[in-house]
Formats: sequence, C-alpha cells, structure tokens
Amino acid sequence: MIAWRYLRARKAEGGVSTMTWISLIGITLAVAALIITLAVRTGFRDEFVDTILGANAHVTVFSQAYVNETGQTVRTIPDYADWASRIAAVPGVTRAAPLVKGQVMANKGQVNAGVEVYGITYDDLLTIPRIAQPEVAQGDIRAFDQGIAIGSGVAQALGVGVGDKIKIISPNGVKTAFGTSPRVNAYDITYIFTAGRWDIDRTRVYLPFVEAQSFFNREGVADEIEVMVADPEGVDKLLLPMMQAASPLATVWTWRDRSGAFLRALDMEDSVMFIILSVLVLIASMNIISGLIMLVKNKGRDIGILRTMGLTEGSVLRVFFLCGSVTGLVGTIAGVILGCLFAIYIDAVFSFVNYVAGGGVWDPSIRGIYRLPAKLEFWDVASAVVLSLGLSFIVTIFPARRAARMNPVEALRYE
Repeated sequence: MIAWRYLRARKAEGGVSTMTWISLIGITLAVAALIITLAVRTGFRDEFVDTILGANAHVTVFSQAYVNETGQTVRTIPDYADWASRIAAVPGVTRAAPLVKGQVMANKGQVNAGVEVYGITYDDLLTIPRIAQPEVAQGDIRAFDQGIAIGSGVAQALGVGVGDKIKIISPNGVKTAFGTSPRVNAYDITYIFTAGRWDIDRTRVYLPFVEAQSFFNREGVADEIEVMVADPEGVDKLLLPMMQAASPLATVWTWRDRSGAFLRALDMEDSVMFIILSVLVLIASMNIISGLIMLVKNKGRDIGILRTMGLTEGSVLRVFFLCGSVTGLVGTIAGVILGCLFAIYIDAVFSFVNYVAGGGVWDPSIRGIYRLPAKLEFWDVASAVVLSLGLSFIVTIFPARRAARMNPVEALRYE
C-alpha cells in the first residue's frame, strides 16, 4: 500500500513521477527492441536455411579425378545409377539423384543472361520442395520433359513467360575438324518457379537429364549425385557411410560447407547484437536508480516517521524495492507486448516503412531473400524477460537498502 502511494506522486513531487515514466518507457522500448531483434534474427536464419535445404542438395557426392579410357583426366561418374542406388540405401538418406551441371548463356532476342543448368529427371525434380512446391509458380511442372524449367529471376531478366522459347548457348559444344564450336539449342519454357532466394531464382535452370547429357557432352555419365537426408542438421554422421556405399573415389560436400561461412557470421552477429541490446536494457534499468534516489530523498521524513512507529529496516527495503521493481515489471510486460506485436505484424510495418521511404528499402540481390522475416521463439522472449526483470530487480536493491538504513533521528532532525 505504501509503495503504491509513493508511485502515485503528487504535483509537488512531479520530478519523481517524471523519472518513473522515463524509466518505464525506456525499459519498454529496450525490451521491445531486444525481442524484435531476436525474432528477426531467428526468422532470417530459418528462412535462409530453409531456402538452402529446400532448393539445394543436403550433400553433394563427387568423384575424385581419374584417367578414363581415352587418357583424359575427368571427374564424371560413369556408373551413376549404381552410386545413387547404393547411397539411397544408407539409413537416413531420403533421395539420391544423378545430376549433370553446366554454366551457360540463356538468350531471348537481344537479351542474354548467365545461368546454371541442372540436368535432372522429372521424378527427382518433384522431390525438391522449393522447386516442386514453390512460393509462386507458372506453367505445369508435369510438362517438364517437354521443355525447360527456369527461375522467375531468369524469366524476368529475359522478359519471357510460359510457352516462350529460349536458346541455351554453351561454349563447349560440338567438336569438329576446325575445333570446338558453340552448341545452341532452343527449348520451350514449360515451368517458371520462385524458390524464395534471389540468387537461385536469378540463375537456376532445370533441363531433363537425358537432354542435359546430350547438350553438355556427358553421354552415359553424370557430374555428381545430389543427396537429400531426413535430418540435415545431423548430416555429418552420414558422410562416412555414404562415401563407403558409393565408391572409394567418392568425395562429399555438404550444405554446411557451402554456406558455413555465412551461417557462422550470422551466429557471431546474433551474439554481438544480444550483448549490445542487453546494454540498452541495462541503461534503461539504471533510470530506476535515479527515480528511486529522488523518491528516497523526498520521502526522508516519511521514512523517519515510519521507523519511529516500528517499521523495520526490512519493511522499508521492501517498500522501495516494490517501487522500483513494479516499474521494471510493468515496463517489461509492455515491452513484450510491443515487441511481439511488431514481430507478428512485421510485414505490414515493413510495407509502411517501404512506402514512406519511397520503395527500395529491401534489396533481394543483397539480402538473398525477398522479405524481412520474423519468428517468435519462446526462449527468445523468455531471455528478454529474464534479462529485463533481473536487471531491474538488481539495480533497485541499492537505493532501497539506502532507504532502509536511513537513521530516523537524522531524517527528522530538521523537520
């Protein structure tokens, strides 16, 4: 009751009320900023990893270099069907698909675009989540064997749509008596996908496996085996069994190897941002000390009277501890509500910011993904709450102890 009366400062004690409101608003904004940052961090990492795992191989199996029958040093896989079947039999592997890959130029009229062609069978294409069930798709994936499937970024760059015909140009084409001439083939676009990653949509092209073998002079061989596993996070445990099942010449490359540097940078950024925002919460909590010191100074006479009436030091400490901790508690609750609402409606908030800024706030060619994601996790919110309440309670103890140890005689001497 006493703490509640002290928190409702009168006009004569307006300074105490002002400091309380400053502390409350500061903690609210600091906790909200921490929750929003943690939610965006989690959402961005999950979206990035999901696009990696949903459109790329979890493990890629290559062949080491060897000398073929013609005396050439190559890394192709002639018995790719046997490799794929043996790898697919490893427990934990969900799919093993032979691939033919090559970098070529796509052409439509006077427009060219560099693309990466993946030669794959129709059945294997259906097992790639971000391609077979993309965010946005045009055309019919069932007509894949009758043409070519391209990313939406490639379609935009070339200005083409479903039903149009594009040319694929490879510098390593037909070998003639006068040298190697470029190979040019034209294909009908049967399917356009949006995988959710700018770099994939902007460069990825899928071609039927047999056609890709013919186009890249890979008759009877494959370049690699694309492997999907049930638990991508635990892929390291499957590497040795896959290599043993495939061939002594097999070597592997995982999705962590491909994007490990970026993921490590994200983890480092997560830790740094949490520390920085924790300092902001601490600074906001320190305002509670200022408010409580002013309150103790203004209530010195009241403390002296309460002590002479028999109130113990512990009771006085609890009174002023409640005054500070209630501010931290209310600010934390308000910050959690504000931060969660911001994370939940981040698309609407970001659209408003983009509109006010005139567009172009988010560049997918730099960020890799098309929007700013946010994902609320219980432990992220809980860590923000524990940090805020812990700091608020700790900083409240010191001015509360000062009030409790105040000598009632000294407090009333000049009253």
